[in-house]
Amino acid sequence: MERQGNIRISSENMMPIIKKWLYSEKDIFLREIVANASDAITKLKKLVSLGEAEDDAPYKITVTVDSKAGTLCVEDNGIGMTEEEVETYITQIAFSGAADFVDKYEKAGGEGIIGHFGLGFYSAYMVSENIEIFTKSYKAGSEGVHWESDGNSTYSIGSCEKETRGTKIVMHIAKEEKEFLSEATIRRLLDKYCSFMPYEIYLDPKEGEENKPVNTPVPLYMKQPKDCTEEEYKSFYRDTFADYQEPLFWIHLNMEYPFRVKGILYFPKVKKQVELERGQVKLYCNQVYIADNIKEVIPEFLMLLNGVIDCPDIPLNVSRSFLQNDAQVQKIAKHITKKVADKLCELYRNERERYEACWNDISTFVKFGCIKDDEFYKKVKDIIIYKNLAGEYRPLESYFGEEVKEEDAKAGKEPQAAYYVSDENKQAQYIRMFRDAGLDAIVCDTFIDPHFISYIEFKNPTRVRFLRIDADVASSLKEDEGEDAELVEIFQKALEGRNVKVKTERLKNAAVPAVLNVSEFMRRMSEMNSFYRMGDSPEDVTLVVNTANPAVAALKGCAEEDRKDAAEQIYLLAYMNYKPLSPDDLEKFTANSVRLIEKSLKK
Repeated sequence: MERQGNIRISSENMMPIIKKWLYSEKDIFLREIVANASDAITKLKKLVSLGEAEDDAPYKITVTVDSKAGTLCVEDNGIGMTEEEVETYITQIAFSGAADFVDKYEKAGGEGIIGHFGLGFYSAYMVSENIEIFTKSYKAGSEGVHWESDGNSTYSIGSCEKETRGTKIVMHIAKEEKEFLSEATIRRLLDKYCSFMPYEIYLDPKEGEENKPVNTPVPLYMKQPKDCTEEEYKSFYRDTFADYQEPLFWIHLNMEYPFRVKGILYFPKVKKQVELERGQVKLYCNQVYIADNIKEVIPEFLMLLNGVIDCPDIPLNVSRSFLQNDAQVQKIAKHITKKVADKLCELYRNERERYEACWNDISTFVKFGCIKDDEFYKKVKDIIIYKNLAGEYRPLESYFGEEVKEEDAKAGKEPQAAYYVSDENKQAQYIRMFRDAGLDAIVCDTFIDPHFISYIEFKNPTRVRFLRIDADVASSLKEDEGEDAELVEIFQKALEGRNVKVKTERLKNAAVPAVLNVSEFMRRMSEMNSFYRMGDSPEDVTLVVNTANPAVAALKGCAEEDRKDAAEQIYLLAYMNYKPLSPDDLEKFTANSVRLIEKSLKK
């Protein structure tokens, strides 16, 4: 005989809030219901191991969709419940801070809670107009129990016929939530939330047919690394992330003390160099999916990777702001960072060729990690490499100089200059000059390099300063000689109205009439403004005229008109090696070229 009762909660307004705001995404209810079923089996297994219960059937969870009846059922053969236990665990929503919870969700709109509030069962009311429970305890002599409620603070409870132990949840799906009566939708959600749950899950099993579980109860990351093959790692990567490009390498996390962390982090091949491509790091708790890319647990720079991390010790019954300040969570994040750094250092030391072959794909991740995490930088700073003009990789620190002492710095001494190239085609003239002089430079051609070299200067202010190859004339490229005031005047007159400074140098390479230097500081400011869409900064440009060049030397004996055309032409040639000419300058360059050709032919 059934009797009536009230669901005992601390506020009469709790049920509407639960139905509307318990989770930010409605579909998470299926994770909660299936996770409860998994917990019921785990409890039974524990009792069996203690000799307090009998184990008489393979453990499994069955999910059934009946679109005609409008029901979605989740059934397990776990511990089950007595009528008294149903009253305790279902009809009393008992948890600490209930009033605070109501207040927070009314004001915050339901954001900021991950889950596991002891409210998992009630999440089903987000999509259900009525829910029934059919359950039978593992205890000898137990009867079946039937519980039902439409979610309006009342319920009915009584006995029912149930032959086997376990619990069956029958959700009568609300009319406006009919999408959850689609087998394809439920299969997708099971794959998203329950793919690694520890017991076999079957979706709409058919009698007489071979039924396969929709999940993998023992995923690869739960195994010992020594028991996993290379092909298994690759297969797990393909199946989990739908990426058919093989990963470069991976890190298998397997720790039990002082906290439990298991997982696999994969370094994928870079698809685009021009932007940080976010990866997908899936966070699990006891094989139950929680979310992707939770930055409170997984350091932000690691989200460029693909991976699975299972952390049973993460407190999931708190807000994400609390997670951010939780000491245990911070230790877990630091441990994950350390394992990644250790793997990279090991690869650098033991498989240098492979490390260099992967560098183009992993360099963005490493540089971004250094900028974001100082501890990570300290661990990997010795294995940061750059390609030089000969195409050989060298450690970045090999370009550093001796530390400039404080008294020398006060006297104006600067740290050693490390020259770099950002575009080998556009800076080809400067590269030729460097090579001819036996000088070297590093290639910084990824979008993150401008930020990274500024970071390296900040970390090593007395040992290195970076100059783009066209920012200055290196001392090894020129010979000591005083400035030629006459040539400076000639070019200043020819370039009157242009925002360009003029100076003369005697370069060792006499074939180059002039080069254009752009202030490193002003160019970086311009790039930063452009990056943040703040408009362009004016360029600080200097034309360095080569007094060793025959054409430059001949300017002094030219007629005034010829001198102006030739000087402007030399400037435009230098500018073309810096960046493309504007339409107006291109027109001037063409006209100058025609006039100079005509005059040379008349002589």
